[in-house]
Amino acid sequence: MNSRSGQRVASAIELALTRSARRRGLLHRTALDPAAALLLAPCAAVHTAFMQFAIDVIFVDRAGRVRRIVRRLQPWRIAASRHAYATVELAAGSLDSRDVAVGDRLYLETTDAAGVDVDAESASSRFADSLRRTARNPACCRS
Repeated sequence: MNSRSGQRVASAIELALTRSARRRGLLHRTALDPAAALLLAPCAAVHTAFMQFAIDVIFVDRAGRVRRIVRRLQPWRIAASRHAYATVELAAGSLDSRDVAVGDRLYLETTDAAGVDVDAESASSRFADSLRRTARNPACCRS
């Protein structure tokens, strides 16, 4: 979710919080659902080597603030953001219909098993804490 606009950035989030999951990233996929996203953390740089499709990338800091946005990153390219802690990867063009800008604060909105929204700020804070605990290397190299 984007706290400024109240708009959902993605409705299905896949987490890549381990070195292995970050390295695997979106490899071996032929596409990414426009409503889905892959969150990699810690991760300040991505590459699209060996990928079969372009992606939109949002770089965020530890507080969830958008530091940089890269639209339509083509295969065999690299993108980075010096102060980023995590990246959100989406299907190329997904950000065209979403109101996301540098400086916005993104957070995870979770639902319980019945699909009812739970306290997003608390959940987001717990998520940020869990990301900090998993941080061993401040940057990853795999998208």
